[in-house]
Amino acid sequence: MRIALAQNNYHTGNFSLNTEKMLASIAQAKAGEADLVVFAELAVCGYPPRDFLEFEHFLQLCETAVDRLATACVGIAAIVGVPVYNQLNQGKKLYNAAVLLEDGRVKQVVAKSLLPTYDVFDEYRYFEPAKSSRVLHFKGQKIALTICEDLWNIGQYTLYPHSPMDELILEKPDFIVNIAASPFSAHQQAERLYVLGENARKYQLPIVYVNHIGAQTELIFDGKSMVLGKDGASVVQLKKFEEDFAIVDMGALTTKTTALAPTHTMEDISAALTLGIQDYFGKLGFKKAILGLSGGIDSALVAVLAAQALGAENIHCLLMPSRYSSDHSIADSLALVKNIGVSYDILSIEKAFEAYETTLAEPFSGLAANITEENLQSRIRGMLLMAYTNKLGYILLNTSNKSELAVGYGTLYGDMCGGLSVIGDLYKTEVFALCRYINREKEIIPDNIITKPPSAELRPDQKDSDSLPDYELLDQILFRYIEERQAPVQIIEAGFAAEVVQKVMRLVNMNEYKRHQTPPILRVSIKAFGMGRRMPIVAKYLS
Repeated sequence: MRIALAQNNYHTGNFSLNTEKMLASIAQAKAGEADLVVFAELAVCGYPPRDFLEFEHFLQLCETAVDRLATACVGIAAIVGVPVYNQLNQGKKLYNAAVLLEDGRVKQVVAKSLLPTYDVFDEYRYFEPAKSSRVLHFKGQKIALTICEDLWNIGQYTLYPHSPMDELILEKPDFIVNIAASPFSAHQQAERLYVLGENARKYQLPIVYVNHIGAQTELIFDGKSMVLGKDGASVVQLKKFEEDFAIVDMGALTTKTTALAPTHTMEDISAALTLGIQDYFGKLGFKKAILGLSGGIDSALVAVLAAQALGAENIHCLLMPSRYSSDHSIADSLALVKNIGVSYDILSIEKAFEAYETTLAEPFSGLAANITEENLQSRIRGMLLMAYTNKLGYILLNTSNKSELAVGYGTLYGDMCGGLSVIGDLYKTEVFALCRYINREKEIIPDNIITKPPSAELRPDQKDSDSLPDYELLDQILFRYIEERQAPVQIIEAGFAAEVVQKVMRLVNMNEYKRHQTPPILRVSIKAFGMGRRMPIVAKYLS
């Protein structure tokens, strides 16, 4: 049997685009004499559809799209991910399902059994889990069709009381097909290969795996669809972060497997963030971005990534010096914009700052200058950036990193404003690592930006280390608390000073209200702020 893997970039709710892409893939598969073409999980409507699934009209559009696809499936069949109605009149009204389209109609329907409700997933909110699993029959072969999480109940990832494959294997399938919407994270590749490999080896069956690529707001899908032999090693692998297509003859799978080429973590993160910006703008119909360029490493990195994603001609930077800005901050920013070819304006905030000081002089009389004046400078810059977005149609890119967001080292309605947070899921140490990776062949980000001590430059001789632990130390503590969900006592037992740990924990917990007001954050870790980390604002834990 010749199977085509169609790895497409879908757009949630864009039925016309999604259907046209799938029709083109069906035609390509026909031309390549494939018997079956496989699309990703919920490909018809895009993933995740979220509360669109509560709109009857949205579901009708799903059915209309399936009807169009079915008419193209004559002389070829397709496996298509789509929500379908639960006909049992009990439980949720929908299944997360896959349909087999053949001879111009829907021949078989398979519903997803295991519905993830952790991290960024909330599928049980919408879908009823399948109560049983049966193989698909196609061209004399039996296909164990599974949907994403249905294969993840194995080994160290066992979360459910049963595995659909334990039921399907009793029917002696010839191979497994898994259609997925598996988002990217820096650790996902190893986890995914482990899960797919364990299934192949346990059930002694080849696996055809088809994943999404593209970004849907925060979530970034890396593709990497593949075919694995029954020994769990990859035979064919499609591109990462790109649309791709391949036809595989399942009857001629070689036992000589292909080792996956090792990839640099920063290479993947750079590609993911670039795609995240590209699709956020492209799918919303925007073209141009603006950001504040401070001379610091965070804004420099965002500027480079934005230029990669949208083209330098579509990026504009504002340099907004104050009385506390160092000469090298302006010089470093100018060197950067020259290197990457973006446009810029220099707007001093001094007069605006003086006006605020004058206006507030009487009510603040006798009170010493403090963080209030620092925040005023940040908010003036935010106002200028937002004025540009309103007047010229830019989208503002936020430049805060994960370390800052974690401990509240940012100003609401100032440096925390924006339409999209590009590096909000990168710790400061990862920001440095990514900048060094970008500069691996030539200096794009001026070296002085990378080597100088981080500073917000909101008071004389200010450094981040004045109020925060060194980032190398801070990020280790944050990672243990946020990603690994360790309690303070565990972190202290690991060798970190109790007073430092307690200070960091207090900062993280007291600044939850700020993070609830940040823009969407592109997710590249296993635990990003936002939809995957849901903490109460008004709470008392370790405070």
